[in-house]
Amino acid sequence: MFNKILIANRGEIAVRVIRTAKDLGFETVAVYSEADSGAPHVLAADEAVCIGPASVGESYLVADKIVDAAKRTGAGAVHPGYGFLSENCDFSQACADAGIVFIGPPAPAIELMGSKRLSKIAMIEAGVPCIPGYEGSDQNLDTLLSEAKRIGFPLMVKASAGGGGRGMRLVHEESELESQINTAKSEAEHAFGSGELILERAVISPRHIEIQVFADQHGNAVYLGERDCSIQRRHQKVVEEAPSPFVDPELRKRMGEAAVQAAKACNYVGAGTVEFLVDAEKNFYFLEMNTRLQVEHPVTELITGTDLVEWQINVAAGAVLPLTQDEITLTGHAIEVRLYAEDPRNQFLPQTGKIQRWSVSNAMGTRTDAGILEGQEVSPFYDPMLAKLIAYGSNREEARRRLIKLLKETVLFGVNVNTHFLSEVLQHSRFIDGEATTAFIEQDFNADPSMEEQASNPLATALACICLHKSKQTKNTVSSMLLGWSNSAASEWPYTLQFQDKELKLQVQENDNLYTIKQADSEETSSIKLISCDSEKIVIEQDGIRQTCQKLVSGDDIFLRIDSEDFQFKDTTHVAKDAAGAAGNGQIQASMDGAIIKVFAEAGQAVSKGDTLVILEAMKMEHPLKADVDGTVQSVLVTEGDQVKLRQLLVEVESSEV
Repeated sequence: MFNKILIANRGEIAVRVIRTAKDLGFETVAVYSEADSGAPHVLAADEAVCIGPASVGESYLVADKIVDAAKRTGAGAVHPGYGFLSENCDFSQACADAGIVFIGPPAPAIELMGSKRLSKIAMIEAGVPCIPGYEGSDQNLDTLLSEAKRIGFPLMVKASAGGGGRGMRLVHEESELESQINTAKSEAEHAFGSGELILERAVISPRHIEIQVFADQHGNAVYLGERDCSIQRRHQKVVEEAPSPFVDPELRKRMGEAAVQAAKACNYVGAGTVEFLVDAEKNFYFLEMNTRLQVEHPVTELITGTDLVEWQINVAAGAVLPLTQDEITLTGHAIEVRLYAEDPRNQFLPQTGKIQRWSVSNAMGTRTDAGILEGQEVSPFYDPMLAKLIAYGSNREEARRRLIKLLKETVLFGVNVNTHFLSEVLQHSRFIDGEATTAFIEQDFNADPSMEEQASNPLATALACICLHKSKQTKNTVSSMLLGWSNSAASEWPYTLQFQDKELKLQVQENDNLYTIKQADSEETSSIKLISCDSEKIVIEQDGIRQTCQKLVSGDDIFLRIDSEDFQFKDTTHVAKDAAGAAGNGQIQASMDGAIIKVFAEAGQAVSKGDTLVILEAMKMEHPLKADVDGTVQSVLVTEGDQVKLRQLLVEVESSEV
């Protein structure tokens, strides 16, 4: 028995677990790093313990600190959430050794399923369908090359201890095999501390479908339907839905029974997810088992009417599963998208900064799981996922429409987020038709519109000018009652705005709230009638149609939300030209904490602006750091494998520009 639960995580999952734990009457304890001292999960818990500096290697990944925090606060159980230590068998065992209930599977199950090689061997022995390949212990390069040729091409090279696409390579032909094996091994060693690999025949353009399983301590195990997670970018899930538009009842039953078989084969207890690849002929193959609650668990909760965290807590306390297999029914449809602090127009580079506005709709059939607050800093130390937006409907189309509307009504200003990208995915014909596979984004979706395309949006530019003009009027006019009033002809004002790396020179003319905006290098003009403008929104009329847009003017920054698309401009009207468009200084610094996984630069090398000099791995992604000037490399201060800190100097380039 336990009465207090420590949540060994942060962000939205910590907030979500705390909510259910409190509903069940449990006391809750949060742990936090120094960077998270004012985070929502800390404020939501009954007690909180600081476990170290911002770096996860000194805080959230230090098992001893978390076990100590549980002991000091009298927590009888630990919920690991997902990520961090949730699939660490040593942490699970450390909790058990300390007499603390680990709300998850036993350590041996975590250890087995944490190895792609060993888990695949176990699944083959249990009769679970697996992709043909090589999962042997002999990791000699010659052996791997020989086995790869036996399997045939294309094939997948995978890190045995891997996840999230790291240490994974698709090899199309024999000529690239050796280099890809070496690259995967090196990446796996840096990311997971193990270069052990497995080889598998590649299933081209499959569906990625996972089964939610649950088992108790009394030998009962069930499956709660499937989730379709086929839409991915760089092997990272983007959209998840339940049920899958591809799965029929007969396939669901076969996959569900295989997943339960997999769980029983490793004496599983608690929530788990068995992931499969499914080909066009509906053959399915075991991929891996995640021994924790999944990020996308809400879609299963919505179609089954369950609270999976409640199930986790009760099962850990020794309860029998609340439903038998025959009692589990699927009703309606649910779709989830992940809100990331990232810039889709800049290779999805993770973003940092201060959240200046955060608002989300509570419309019927929607749910938002978030762990952020206005004023909170999005730091470079953690995963860039900020929230999950979920919609439920009586059918798939209703859920899709509700989610698109939720995305349009969700506003986050201060850092770039991917709402528009997600909305475009949901409105793509292949998604609407339920035909998207894992190749969808790469083959069928333009996920990287150019900066010029967005900068040329005349409405966004015009609204930025109007918002800026009204802001300056408010500051400089004695009475706001006189705003927009004039007894003379139209006045004209020059403004200079910066968008991304573009400078926009504009002339703004106003007469009785009718604005005409002209860009210096264009003959086109925009005419807009201003209806109203306050601190949060602007209402305009153009071509007889009224439109309301969210806005924020903060210092020189102008943030706009038009439909689901965000625009950020900077007022540089009164900034000296050299300061507004300063050239790079040749000092290439780390954009965030991380590890150097590739160095292309060497001293004496001639480089051009835009050349990639090093690749930094951080926030589960690879980030190319590029030369900001034409010139010659003077010094390279890092080597592959180095751990680096935010703003650490990596490469110095002497500019050749006069």
